Amino acid sequence: MTNQQERTIWSDGCSALERDPHFGPWVTAVGSIRMPDSTEGPFYYLARSIIYQQLAGAAARTIHGRFVEALKRDVTPAKILRVRETTLRKAGLSANKLSAIRDLAGKVRSGEVCVHDLDEQSDEEVVRRLTLVRGIGPWTAHMYLMFRLHRPDVWPVGDLGVRAGFAKILGLQTAPTPKELDVMGDRYRPWRSAAAFYCWRALENDLEGGSA
Repeated sequence: MTNQQERTIWSDGCSALERDPHFGPWVTAVGSIRMPDSTEGPFYYLARSIIYQQLAGAAARTIHGRFVEALKRDVTPAKILRVRETTLRKAGLSANKLSAIRDLAGKVRSGEVCVHDLDEQSDEEVVRRLTLVRGIGPWTAHMYLMFRLHRPDVWPVGDLGVRAGFAKILGLQTAPTPKELDVMGDRYRPWRSAAAFYCWRALENDLEGGSA
């Protein structure tokens, strides 16, 4: 696995949320937001994201490692399209994941989906491009925006963890629907990525003296 250095991100967003009566205690308890600076190219990162979808961390890491070795560490569109499907299936890829990765490789190689300049595009354009690929939906595109590009105002309302964490932080009886959360998140612009981060952390922690 590639060694990655971490850095603190969205510091202004954390400061803004710290002043919020609901998020403030969680920002204080959890601390600043640190994420790795990825040195991998966008294609490599996206292929790994597809493999990691709906898998536990240990299983995903094992399959991804086998996938990389099956390609002899040459994780490129050309190599993926050249290697036999049976070779990649033996690495542990399901039929759906293999189909998605090959679709990604084909569309990147043909130029239908350009990924080399995603960091220069708007959030909306990144989502539009990535969701052209089979197996990449809005959730995966939002994760790319947050964890690869470190965009500050991504609000993944389709994520169950964000909805449940938001309910916990605000003391709601039930988690909001995606449509409800979309509206409720407006007050946290332009730092909704930071708000989503603390929603996830709220599910893993409790405040001293009880959760909010």
